[in-house]
Amino acid sequence: MSKSTSTSFTHFAFIPLNNFTMLAFSNAIEVLRMANYLEGKTMYRWSIISPEGGPVAASNGLSVTTVRADQCAAVDAAFVCGGTEIAAAINTATLDLLKHLAMQGITLGSLCTGALALAEAGLLDGYTCATHWENLSAMKRSYPSIAFAPDLFVVDRDRITCTGGIAPLDMMLNLISGQVGKTTIAAIADQFILEHVRDHKDQQRVPLTVRMTSARPAMVEVVSLMEANIEEPLSLDELAQLSNSSPRQLQRMFKEHMGMSPTHYYLTLRLRKARELLRQTDMSILSITVACGFQSACHFSKTYREIFNVAPSTERRQQAPVPAALLAAQTHQPAAFIS
Repeated sequence: MSKSTSTSFTHFAFIPLNNFTMLAFSNAIEVLRMANYLEGKTMYRWSIISPEGGPVAASNGLSVTTVRADQCAAVDAAFVCGGTEIAAAINTATLDLLKHLAMQGITLGSLCTGALALAEAGLLDGYTCATHWENLSAMKRSYPSIAFAPDLFVVDRDRITCTGGIAPLDMMLNLISGQVGKTTIAAIADQFILEHVRDHKDQQRVPLTVRMTSARPAMVEVVSLMEANIEEPLSLDELAQLSNSSPRQLQRMFKEHMGMSPTHYYLTLRLRKARELLRQTDMSILSITVACGFQSACHFSKTYREIFNVAPSTERRQQAPVPAALLAAQTHQPAAFIS
């Protein structure tokens, strides 16, 4: 998901919290390092900061050295880096720092569970954000003024929030693509043995057991059956029989927990698989049609266009698009941390 923002970032700050996730943190920085290497010049700088300075330990036991925020040069964007036990890692000094940065007009972001710190500081109210799936349900209950998206990352005006794992790599590639161009982005992806650069429309995959925590066991079983039978879809009667339910019960459960019929859920599941194959493989559209359980390429194309607003052939041809907002020139001058 992307909403209006302006980015021409060259100096990034990262604010690691205690027990932060090293994988998400390093993925974000490695994109900048590799861009500098491939361009043969220093296009990007990064600083690792904290309210007091000093070492901060990651969840894997390694530590990074931070400088005091008030000793850091002006930056364009600052990302809070979260990890495990995130609530205990947030303190008054961190919240004060984030509020100070916001007052200076600096774009704020988060990696992994770091969105909790921004939310606790009141800096995501009225925004849409992304966070790691482990924190998603709890944050939805605790922060009703924030809209949460299942996307890998979300750019909403002057807030850039990202999930964990390797998603920060995709986010940073999208953020800098307007400056370095598609050729360099492709070269960075090649260096990292990355087959496909995901964009803001891609969603994080949430484990089935987490997605269905409030659902009945029969419904969990039905969704598992759907995911295991994409090429040859099961009928509603077959799903009901295999899960020891009735079609009416399934209709009622899916309406309650998913807001849609089981048939529609199954269809979207198959279409998401088709989108993945179109974007990440060289399979023909006809082969994808069959692999995703559609009887004809015409029906597949029509249904795909209705859901994604683009034809399968167009999806196959186009490069992963960068949101127009990410290509806009930055309009504000970077402010120093402490004036």
